[in-house]
Amino acid sequence: MTTDVDRRAARHARTGAQAAIPESAGHAHAHGGPVPPAPWRTRLVLAVLVLPAVVATALGLWHLWPSSADVPERVPVVVEGSELVTATVVGPLEGEAAGDASWPTTEDSTIGNMEIRLADGTTAGMQAEPRFELEAGDAVVALYIGDFAETPVPYVFMDYEREVPFALLGLAYVVVVLLVARWRGLAALVGLAVAFAVFVGFTFPALLSGQDALGVALVTSSAVMLAVLYLAHGLTARTTVALLGTLAGLALTAGIGAWAAGAAQITGASEEIATNLPTIAPGVDLRGIALCGLVLAGMGVLNDVTITQASAVWELRALAPHASRRALFGRAMRIGRDHIASTVYTIAFAYVGAALPLLLTVWLLDQTPLMTLTSGEIAEEVVRTLVGSIGLVLAIPITTAIAAVTVPRAAALDARHAPGSTTMGVRPSEEDTVQERP
Repeated sequence: MTTDVDRRAARHARTGAQAAIPESAGHAHAHGGPVPPAPWRTRLVLAVLVLPAVVATALGLWHLWPSSADVPERVPVVVEGSELVTATVVGPLEGEAAGDASWPTTEDSTIGNMEIRLADGTTAGMQAEPRFELEAGDAVVALYIGDFAETPVPYVFMDYEREVPFALLGLAYVVVVLLVARWRGLAALVGLAVAFAVFVGFTFPALLSGQDALGVALVTSSAVMLAVLYLAHGLTARTTVALLGTLAGLALTAGIGAWAAGAAQITGASEEIATNLPTIAPGVDLRGIALCGLVLAGMGVLNDVTITQASAVWELRALAPHASRRALFGRAMRIGRDHIASTVYTIAFAYVGAALPLLLTVWLLDQTPLMTLTSGEIAEEVVRTLVGSIGLVLAIPITTAIAAVTVPRAAALDARHAPGSTTMGVRPSEEDTVQERP
């Protein structure tokens, strides 16, 4: 039970403790506020720096844009007289309807026949390999060959029909992005659509027509970044800083990648599908395509780290209006180092997941780890990962430095705060001399 004496003693203790706190240690509030827009001189300098990239991109698009006569014609998927249809599996064919007896029917057979229902409601026979394990109700894509072969099984299984699940996944993705990111998410989706329009309308035709692959990569990445960054993040000084850092990182990635592709003898023909490309498009340069892919692969990760670093510097300025630019750079680089550490293994893990069947196959080969890493199947991805990581690491200090020099000082502080007040826990007079601790 608390008595009056206990309450008086408690008040006395609190009063004594407050009196013991030095006055200079009180009220360590950050009096910062939103960072004001960059001065017109800063915006002018940024515009002057970005303008050459914009002009070079426009000239590159004009110079490298292929004529329709240089682009190889698209190869038809099916020959005349056959067609691809969507159907639903009913079940395995049995008895005479199972088809020609010349097809293997033993237990180790590699071919089985299924009954399918077409869009008009009729049924027909379809040849399919048992390894696909088709079941009743599966939606499939089948090739009609009845006009070319006298067989009661006129369809051949080609693939599963995936339009419906893909549409549902795409819709879920759009809904989640819009719910969480709202208008900025919508702008990012528009930027993504613009990026794919650049790929389909310019990059792919230019590469297939034999245009300089490195030039195509740089023009593509510059055009995509100009559209994506400004659409998603707005026409601001912060976005322009991120763009400059991204372009610098892409230029470094392209230069280092060009050297690495030659020094490591990257041919671009490590995959079977790539070796078939010259037969369809004789003008393609497989090594150049590999180099272009190297640059484009690093584009997304570079965009991520540069916009993060630019935003970090702006937010630090909002919290520390009196911090020196050197202090801002040092503290933002602490964030950058954490980002480097996480991104380095993120890139490696992404490759392991994408190429897991290939890695398992190579692992079964009786050879040393060094021979495995330098083999043709793995070497191209190792070079892509290392070059992309180098460009990423170098882009972080470049972006941070540009941001620290560019970010304006925050709004005027409350003139009434005491001289002993602090900003981000450091006195204004001390922030100019803050040194980063290891």
